[in-house]
Amino acid sequence: MSHKLTFSAIRAEQSPHHTVFSFAASAAQVFEMGRIERAGRSDAGILSGFQRPQIAAHIHEIRDYLEREDAVLPNSIVLAFIDRVKVSPIKGNVVEIEVDITDGPPGLIVDGQQRLSALAPLSNKSFQVFVSGIVCQSEEELRRQFILINNTRPLPKELIYELLPGIANLPERMSSRSMASALTQRLNFDRNSSLYRQIHLHTNPDGKIANNAVQRVIMTSRSHGALRILAQSPDGDERCFQFVSDFYRAVQAVFKKDWDGLSPKTSRLVHSVGVISMGRVMEVAFHVFQARGFGDFCDVLESIRDQTRWTQGMWTIGNSDNRRERQWNEFQTTHPDIQLLSDHLDRLVRASFRPRPEKESTELAVSAAAG
Repeated sequence: MSHKLTFSAIRAEQSPHHTVFSFAASAAQVFEMGRIERAGRSDAGILSGFQRPQIAAHIHEIRDYLEREDAVLPNSIVLAFIDRVKVSPIKGNVVEIEVDITDGPPGLIVDGQQRLSALAPLSNKSFQVFVSGIVCQSEEELRRQFILINNTRPLPKELIYELLPGIANLPERMSSRSMASALTQRLNFDRNSSLYRQIHLHTNPDGKIANNAVQRVIMTSRSHGALRILAQSPDGDERCFQFVSDFYRAVQAVFKKDWDGLSPKTSRLVHSVGVISMGRVMEVAFHVFQARGFGDFCDVLESIRDQTRWTQGMWTIGNSDNRRERQWNEFQTTHPDIQLLSDHLDRLVRASFRPRPEKESTELAVSAAAG
């Protein structure tokens, strides 16, 4: 037996590709029509949903206010539909909305989840809220609308960046991060990656490496570095993934004691300043010494291993005419510090590395991989 909800609504003339309308409904009716999908990952690392976690303090604050007799809530709940909603014209901009809830809520909450959560315990009250509805043509379009609507509010940037890959026609400031975000997510959730589950994302809060640091390395390289070259090949995405994974696999092998089990507080190598600065080493290894894989990277990194101070001691930076010392934990994620450390590592590699014979290089790579 079918179950449908019917409302009188006002339709707005906006995009010719979307149907947009507004009506009033009780909290109970909104819950029948729309659902909140929290962003999360399956065991295979597949992203699902897109809503941030509930903010308890915010919800309690709204609920305390709504329990008052004089409470008003003019802000709309935004619902997005792909199907099971019918819009029939009545007169002018007045339309009839018919929502089929036979198989559960067909809509998704795009905006207003905290307000709606606050209303849940009060759903028995005859308190209505305004609902703005939009009918989308696909799941991708629904996600796009979620990003565009929420980007004017302090939505967690981590979540925004996770949702970007696979969505077209976004503003340039967001689409420019799409490739970096996609590669960062693969590096984090592909079991063949050297950074598997090590990157802190909205859906992987236990990761120790800041995702912005990894994305910055990728964006810089994609703009004018190694990834720009590798991406031009037919299997560019795969080569870019393998290249970055191989480099940080070598970092973990050569600097094992500075990486394993350590956090940004205990090692500047896994701190953003270290991750980003080592991205410069990756570029020098590629462009100057033609490093293309794990073994090559191990050779380059071995040449500077004893000159680094990731967990203790003092860095000696500069030449004899302009030498200064910095405590290992003084480096922070600021432009001057990143520039200083990147330049220093760049000079160390160029001055210290001497390509080894192929046989010796292979033996070193095997030894480094074994720990």
